[in-house]
Amino acid sequence: MEGNPLKKLGMLGQSIWLDYICRDLLISGELRQLIDEDGIAGITSNPSIFEKAIAGSHDYDDDIRALIVEGKNVNTIYETLSQQDVLSAANEFRSMYNITEGKDGYVSLEVNPHLAHDTHGTIEEARRLWAALNKPNILIKVPATAEGIPAIRQLISEGINVNVTLLFGIPRYRQAVEAYLGGIEAWVPWQKHSKAPISVASFFMSRIDTLVDPMLEKVILQGGNNSESAKTMRGQIAIASAATAYQIYKETFSSERFKKLEIRSPPPAVTVGQYRHEKS
Repeated sequence: MEGNPLKKLGMLGQSIWLDYICRDLLISGELRQLIDEDGIAGITSNPSIFEKAIAGSHDYDDDIRALIVEGKNVNTIYETLSQQDVLSAANEFRSMYNITEGKDGYVSLEVNPHLAHDTHGTIEEARRLWAALNKPNILIKVPATAEGIPAIRQLISEGINVNVTLLFGIPRYRQAVEAYLGGIEAWVPWQKHSKAPISVASFFMSRIDTLVDPMLEKVILQGGNNSESAKTMRGQIAIASAATAYQIYKETFSSERFKKLEIRSPPPAVTVGQYRHEKS
């Protein structure tokens, strides 16, 4: 599709991920169509997305009833349904993963958000999810909280693919990069013959402008010397943050430190927001 802008982005080396998942997307063949026609290269998910998917359709009703009959609790039902969808999506993307030799074709599943400030709990849950899903094109989403950073390092050191989420600022991105590098350095010596873990850093661009723009609006309304500067910056802080993060990315993964590891560990991607697909 020559006129498809998403396909054009793919030709420029950009990978478009879908920030949405639901059962109908999988069973209707719509996901396959998005992959084939739009070049969608991965999917992210989170509990809010699954809440909307499950509550907004009857596609899960039979499975829910069966699990209730088995005596499963709410948490187990959620995990079962979400993992089923993630595994189905991973199967759809597996051919892309194979063709691109692991550069594309990933599906993300998030650890319980209640563990965002619990390093040990995050590590344990990520290990459990990774083992349960058992697919090379799965990413476990781990928040870039102060407690999440050491968890990221530990999980990478164990060969677990990590999608660093809840990432809003440059200083925390630097910490996430350091956690990745430290994890790879710990991983290499005892995993010499297995595939290196993959990682991405997911910036929440829209959240940055949502926070900063109201502050800039106040400066604009006050007038004065800073008003024009505030007008120039309005709506641009997130883009500037993404550009700065990308420069850090290029500098870090062309450094001598990383070159020593590169033979076994490709540089992680940096994402700056995902394509959100909404059904009409």
